Amino acid sequence: MSFEKFLSQLSATNLTLDTFIDFSKVVDNINRISIKLNQLNYLIGKEELKKAISDLFKENKNCFSVLNLIIAVRDNRPVINNSGNIVSLDSYFKSPEKVYEFILETGLSDIFKNKNITNLVDYVFGIEVGLDTNARKNRGGKRMEKVVENVFSSNKIPYKKEVYITDFKDLTALGDDIKRFDFVIETDKKTYLIEANFYNGGGSKLNEVARSYSDLAPKINSNPKFEFVWITDGQGWLSAKNKLQEAINNIPKVYNLRSLPEFINILRTEL
Repeated sequence: MSFEKFLSQLSATNLTLDTFIDFSKVVDNINRISIKLNQLNYLIGKEELKKAISDLFKENKNCFSVLNLIIAVRDNRPVINNSGNIVSLDSYFKSPEKVYEFILETGLSDIFKNKNITNLVDYVFGIEVGLDTNARKNRGGKRMEKVVENVFSSNKIPYKKEVYITDFKDLTALGDDIKRFDFVIETDKKTYLIEANFYNGGGSKLNEVARSYSDLAPKINSNPKFEFVWITDGQGWLSAKNKLQEAINNIPKVYNLRSLPEFINILRTEL
């Protein structure tokens, strides 16, 4: 196949509706903190917010440990306080005075007093949905693996998933590099070590991947019992055409989703 044809076959997306949000993870995250959030609901609508914080702190100071999520921050990152010192975010949750400072400085005090939020469980559910979109890129990569896996399964091609190079004692060309492959397919002729990925957007990552596989393939292919296979797709490659072409020149078996049946036909003759 010509390189131009390979580029023309690149898919615009591999997204499906189940890629966008992992609601089961969101629900699990909320369930773990729902009691604390319900206790923090006590602060909503309170005019004397400082006193309400003090009263709640005496009742259960642990409920304030989830305040970071109310400002859509999951980790305990460092921040600069009013004195210009760098402190950890959770240092604001150690006393009622610091909690009040946190709520005041973040702007939550007006939100609570004006009842712009009526239920923190529902509110943080929405935040969790927003934060989960950050994981969408990883799910997109996993989706490509799932698509390839479905192709193998539907064609009754036996395969193994997520196999480490250490499982193959005969393959010594990689030295001490502990590499994990997305798929491994063993035929009567050879063992195929397969990587699968999809790129919607451009960036330096594509150049790094192409360069890495260009180096990896000749080392694996130097052993006649093994061969490296790269299944990649996505129009992000249009921004890294030169590196992709270099990689294809160095890797005999590179496929996209449209050309993948060619590899399936090869496997059928060898199984």
